[in-house]
Amino acid sequence: MSLLHVRDLHVGLPTAEGQVDLLRGVDLELGAGETLAVVGESGSGKSLTVLSVMGLLSAPLRVTRGSVDFDAVRISDLPEARMRHVRGRDIAMVYQDPMTSLNPFHRIGDQVSEAMTAHGQTSSLADGRARELLAQVGIPDPERAARSFPHEMSGGMRQRVVIAMALAMRPRLLVADEPTTALDVTIQQQILGLVAGLRRELGMATIWVTHDLGVVARLVDRVAVMYAGRIVENAPVRELFASPQHPYTARLLASLPRRGDLERGPLAQIPGRPPQPGTIGTGCSFAPRCPQRQAMCEVEPALHDRGPGQVACHVRPAEWAEVTTAGRADGI
Repeated sequence: MSLLHVRDLHVGLPTAEGQVDLLRGVDLELGAGETLAVVGESGSGKSLTVLSVMGLLSAPLRVTRGSVDFDAVRISDLPEARMRHVRGRDIAMVYQDPMTSLNPFHRIGDQVSEAMTAHGQTSSLADGRARELLAQVGIPDPERAARSFPHEMSGGMRQRVVIAMALAMRPRLLVADEPTTALDVTIQQQILGLVAGLRRELGMATIWVTHDLGVVARLVDRVAVMYAGRIVENAPVRELFASPQHPYTARLLASLPRRGDLERGPLAQIPGRPPQPGTIGTGCSFAPRCPQRQAMCEVEPALHDRGPGQVACHVRPAEWAEVTTAGRADGI
């Protein structure tokens, strides 16, 4: 049975001209202990999808259709008071900017403790557990770190604190929304390795949200590719890298630098820009940028089974007019 099941999720934004759909029928499924990457260009709907799952949409955004089930409970229908018990305890989130996730006026230890006292733990137990968590995420001298304020720590250390807060109640699902965007490459790899190790240790399911396929290629079981507010491909990671079924996925993979390529030329680019919300017609939303488009693409394709995954594309790779170099399975 699925731990998380998102069905036909629509998120709308009311405007003077009418409602604009920002998410257009997102379907996701995640098993216990499984890892999933949600990837795509900026504005594709990745962060909006996970915020909808967490029940953290801000007005006037609202879910207009669809459902979110967690462990067979329809959490998309829960009142806010009950959803607060789910957030942090069962599902936790790591945000991309740790400086805005931490309160600059409170000490680190107090903020980690609050993640537990908010769910009923006593202050004394929470204080001791906070220092254990700081040590668990690799922060040296947890006692000193607990007495520090956020501005006294580096970006990498602050991100470790945010991860410690997310792990405080040992959640069954951890959502990481571009948690390494503001960090340099070395710290980025440390954070990715830290979360991967903690996931294995604790048996959590994990959703990675990123615009970079290469970042999470070694960390996940499956990849869901988003474009213009919907999933266009969903497949096991090795199969997706070896044989992408959607032209958009193939183009994303072609833009990745190749390991060991000593005569690297210009990286491939996807021409044009993603459509603005409210301007998407009735056909395939990627068609204006797609070299494989055909007359049938004037009808938007449904997400359907193809091979080991699912794809929303009418044209099979064998019929593509131009074969775009995809990622190699041995390069994951």
